[in-house]
Amino acid sequence: MKKILVTGTAGFIGFHLSQKLLANGESVIGIDNLNDYYDVNLKQARLKKLSGNRNFQFFQLDIADRDNITDLFAKYKPELVVNLAAQAGVRHSLTHPHTYVDSNLVGFTNILEGCRHAEVEHLVYASSSSVYGANTKIPFAVGDRVEHPVSLYAATKRANELMAYTYSHLYGIPTTGLRFFTVYGPWGRPDMAYFSFTNSIINRKPIKVFNYGKMRRDFTYIDDIVEGITRVINKKPEATLNVNNKLLPYKIYNIGNNQPVNLIDFIEILEKEIGIIAEKELLPLQPGEVEETYADIDELIKDTDFKPQTSLEVGLKNFVIWYRSYYGL
Repeated sequence: MKKILVTGTAGFIGFHLSQKLLANGESVIGIDNLNDYYDVNLKQARLKKLSGNRNFQFFQLDIADRDNITDLFAKYKPELVVNLAAQAGVRHSLTHPHTYVDSNLVGFTNILEGCRHAEVEHLVYASSSSVYGANTKIPFAVGDRVEHPVSLYAATKRANELMAYTYSHLYGIPTTGLRFFTVYGPWGRPDMAYFSFTNSIINRKPIKVFNYGKMRRDFTYIDDIVEGITRVINKKPEATLNVNNKLLPYKIYNIGNNQPVNLIDFIEILEKEIGIIAEKELLPLQPGEVEETYADIDELIKDTDFKPQTSLEVGLKNFVIWYRSYYGL
């Protein structure tokens, strides 16, 4: 049994990952600040499903709280760390920039320092497909240059990758960054398009379709994301990156479905599952958004023998079933 620290454990991905790890017999220490970026009741409901497991411990902590994070690492000495705590959302970063600095930069520094002093075996952390920014080469590959972020959120996630590289270089900490591509599914985030679309369609309200629907997204089902994370956790990155003749235990993977879908086609599938045709309000592209995401996952397949494969039809059907059940519809 491994002792695994999961930050952001009340969040969408953190909750599902914690469930999977506990089911596999691991010991999970979960932390989350339970902020009000979206419905705290949903976060509490996720935690309630985890709390019955004797191998799960939860602490309400903010990763930006240096003293308490330092104490947590010193007391519990986790062997593995999965950092999923972050301020998410591209549009929110336009109006609340300091929140991203506190969580995604200051908080991530505290996690790195905790890993260094606790001699953690492997740090896995969430990056984002947003780091590809204004790149036009499709599909996005981990070897592509990522120097043109178009949102502060994206900039902080790229900064995380560089910070992890530095700690791997200076202290030999094995680190693996995961660039997630548009994660969706049951227990998801209400600020995500598929969730807000479902809520609006069911309540007969118009949905806002940006860039007039001319967008493509590599939608990735939550179970595929979690399977990818669990395979990566127990596979320390091989020391293959040579800088100044020094081999570093540092790696980055894309985790995406490898099948981008037109936004309009996505909405049609959702309409079919709900059984209601949406009223659409067509709007221009929002600042910070990109027109297309598409994951090259060759590295992930080569190193983990795993390829996400849940279809959008199956994934959205599962989400709508959960949505109706959770909200008592």
